[in-house]
Amino acid sequence: MNTKDKTRFSIGAKLIIIISFIVIISLGSITALVSWLVQQDLRVSAEDSNFEMNRRSAMEAESTLINVRAASRVLIQNVTSLSSRDAVRRSTDFFFSENPQIAAVFFVIPGGAEQLFVSRQFFLEREIDEKLASSFFNGQREVLGRAARGETVLVNAAPHFSRAVLALLYPYQSDTAVGSVGAAVGGVLFSSEDMNDNFGFGTNKSYMLNSEGDILSHTDFSLVRDGTNIIDMEFIRAILDSEEKNRQRLVETDFGVLQSALSENRGIFSTIFTDIKQRFRAEKTVTSEENTVSGEVKSVQRTVSRQFVAFTKLNIAGAIVITGIEYDKVFEGIAATTRRNIYLTIAVLSVSVIFIWFFSKTISIPLKSLEGAARQIESGVFEVELRSKSNDEIGVLTSGFQKMSSALHIFGRFTNREIAVKAMRGEIKPGGLPKHGTVFFSDIREFTAKCESFTQHFGGKASDKIVNWLNNYFTEMIDCVEKTNGVVDKFIGDAVMAHWGTAYTAGSPEQDAFNCIKAALMMRASLYRMNKERKSEDLANPPIRIGCGINSGVVTAGQLGSDKRMEYTVIGDPVNLASRIEALTKPLGVDILISEETWNLVGKKFKTEEMPSVKVKGKEKPVRIFAVVNFAENPKGPQSMEDVRSLLGIEAPNLAKVNVNADEKKYKIGED
Repeated sequence: MNTKDKTRFSIGAKLIIIISFIVIISLGSITALVSWLVQQDLRVSAEDSNFEMNRRSAMEAESTLINVRAASRVLIQNVTSLSSRDAVRRSTDFFFSENPQIAAVFFVIPGGAEQLFVSRQFFLEREIDEKLASSFFNGQREVLGRAARGETVLVNAAPHFSRAVLALLYPYQSDTAVGSVGAAVGGVLFSSEDMNDNFGFGTNKSYMLNSEGDILSHTDFSLVRDGTNIIDMEFIRAILDSEEKNRQRLVETDFGVLQSALSENRGIFSTIFTDIKQRFRAEKTVTSEENTVSGEVKSVQRTVSRQFVAFTKLNIAGAIVITGIEYDKVFEGIAATTRRNIYLTIAVLSVSVIFIWFFSKTISIPLKSLEGAARQIESGVFEVELRSKSNDEIGVLTSGFQKMSSALHIFGRFTNREIAVKAMRGEIKPGGLPKHGTVFFSDIREFTAKCESFTQHFGGKASDKIVNWLNNYFTEMIDCVEKTNGVVDKFIGDAVMAHWGTAYTAGSPEQDAFNCIKAALMMRASLYRMNKERKSEDLANPPIRIGCGINSGVVTAGQLGSDKRMEYTVIGDPVNLASRIEALTKPLGVDILISEETWNLVGKKFKTEEMPSVKVKGKEKPVRIFAVVNFAENPKGPQSMEDVRSLLGIEAPNLAKVNVNADEKKYKIGED
């Protein structure tokens, strides 16, 4: 069937769509509108609350960083002013006892040695090796260089210590360093555990990043411990590049790895339907690639949800504090009401669909059977079986369709099925068209004598015997034609007329000619097998020998006939010449003859032997003809015309005495 004729929606589907549309529009629009109006007020309140929580978290983080830096500067100032080691030890012990969150203080003064003071109590309580502090600072030469150039840098030290530890490196100028060449650098290692705990308190979640995109503090410590960096995230880059100190927006995030920012400039209908969609799928799982401090890339699966996110840039070390609250938690109440309304809509819709579905079955099932039968008929299968199960209009239509199918099946046996299907599809239009085709004629040798033999021995039953004998023969021959993409034009008594490249083509005149000769060779092989099972004395099924004539050229192809009866055929000089060539197979003692036109197309693909040329009425020059022996590349079977005659039992004629121009027998198809 054509695409435009295919059933896109069944009757049942159309009824379901109409009822579903009414229910969804009526109940859904009310639900969505109420939900949208209520959530606007809740949204304003949630944004204000989240922004305030971000401001407080930022103040706490900034205060912690400033206090840690100030405390470490005091220690550095004290120890650089003391000359006694005992005094230095007492001063550092007192310092670490008063500042238990600080793990170590490091400083270097130009012209002096690097100094590192470690809180043994800090490392003992957390079961950390004190030597890790020294190795950490030794690995931060690049960052120390930045600090020496006047930059304050905040570094995530958790991957090194496997604990929530941050390092603050900053430029330092002491009295001892006055007049020294270069700049003094200070550094402090401190615990961020309290900051992590405070950031994760309540429904609002906060986390902190540095200017390089490293996660410094987070409720999910694995992100901090693994040195997760999210600088490649579009939203994070937008924050770092922004000149704004603080801002808030709605995003999709998992509290740590931001995916994409959502535009807040949406129209009313876009907002309604987007929010309804989010009620059904508030969360989703995504796989993201994250960079660790070791440079490795790992895949992490996280649950992503919509959130209000606010950020504040701190005044120290370029740190940024981000705070978010889940969208669904803000609208939890209105979301529950919306869900109940949606469930009610689904229940009403389901009941309606079930009722309509069973009702539509009484119409759609018989119509689908008729649709399937119509598809079969259009594809060329005319014999279909339909059963009427009702006495209404559909039952009458089914019964009539069954009768039409039976009539078409009978019609298909009286004409060429492929041509009939093409004509039915509109692929064959009335009128003639020039086509380059190859025409085939075949004839049974001594057919008249065999018919007389049937009559003599079977009397009144002779006609039935002859028809059965011919039908078996024609079945094999037609199969050879159809398997090679040919069209059986007609039966002229015992003769068969077929053509290639007319109603449809294999792609080129050469391929069509090749297929025609291939069909003739298949007929030779098929008859050879059939004759091996026959006996010459079997009067009801005598052996059959045929002659085949083949010619190629431009013919006129089209539907010929009257308004009451038409047939698809070909006419023209190439047709008449093919008939003339077929008549020469008997005096030349061959079974397959092709013209010079056909030989020029595909002669190199077959083993042939040239026969005496024939003069044809209307042509100035004699026509060269060739007997077909076998495929050129086939080492099996006959290799010469002598082998063919021996195989088929054909007596070799004396070609010198054969007059190929003695008779110009022709079948002038479609001409007077």
